Amino acid sequence: MVSDAILYVVATPIGNLGDMVPRAVNILQSVDLIAAEDTRHSRRLLDHFDIHTRCVAYHDHSGPAELATLLADLNAGRSIALISDAGTPLVSDPGYRLVDAALSAGIKVVPIPGSCAVIAALSAAGLPTDRFVFEGFLPAKMQARRQRLELLLHEPRTMVFYEAPHRLLETLSDFEFVFGAARVAVVARELTKLHETIHRAPLGELHAWAVATNQGRGECVLLLQGDPDVAALDADSERVLRLLLEELPLKQAAALAAKITGQKKNELYQLALSWQKPV
Repeated sequence: MVSDAILYVVATPIGNLGDMVPRAVNILQSVDLIAAEDTRHSRRLLDHFDIHTRCVAYHDHSGPAELATLLADLNAGRSIALISDAGTPLVSDPGYRLVDAALSAGIKVVPIPGSCAVIAALSAAGLPTDRFVFEGFLPAKMQARRQRLELLLHEPRTMVFYEAPHRLLETLSDFEFVFGAARVAVVARELTKLHETIHRAPLGELHAWAVATNQGRGECVLLLQGDPDVAALDADSERVLRLLLEELPLKQAAALAAKITGQKKNELYQLALSWQKPV
């Protein structure tokens, strides 16, 4: 029997504690249990806001037993708040399985919005934000990383990545290798913290800047300009392509759309391919 309990997905600050929203504090003080990615890390935040709610660990390595225990608590009428180490849970953070299981069990899930590094970086990057794609963390090894980037070569939307600080220089080199020196990118590092840095430049300049200014520390968000040639397609061309995709396979739709609109077939093909990827 499903209870009236609620699973709250609560965003916490990504650095500056002043970004904690009052509603999040109220929820964390009032729920029966907090499921935290790292209880020791979260304890500092909770102590700062005088939150004494019991915490249990729930993270990427939690297994079926931990998930079942949390679901049992919810079904018993206890409300739970899910938090990550920083920012909004489930955005490259654990929690998907718990939210999925709760919804499948008919348990209400309520988001408590707040800080998110992706959105914070986009808001200050000066790159188009009407459409963007979040790619999360890239592979750690160079060959796999470059292969992933090559799939995004003609992506028309602004691309957003997370990167570990010790791989920042390698990743910027791979960006330039794949996308060329002229493509514009942004390094957003240590957002909302004392040493916050947001720097935009062509890829041909960005690596040297990162070396010269010692950017290899702190959490990084990398933003990359979409393919300017593909992004330049007009609204009529997009409309024609979308209509054709309703009736034809991708390759045929792109070829026919090119004949109708005069646009390059490869650009239309890459645009259609990008529509099939989740944002």
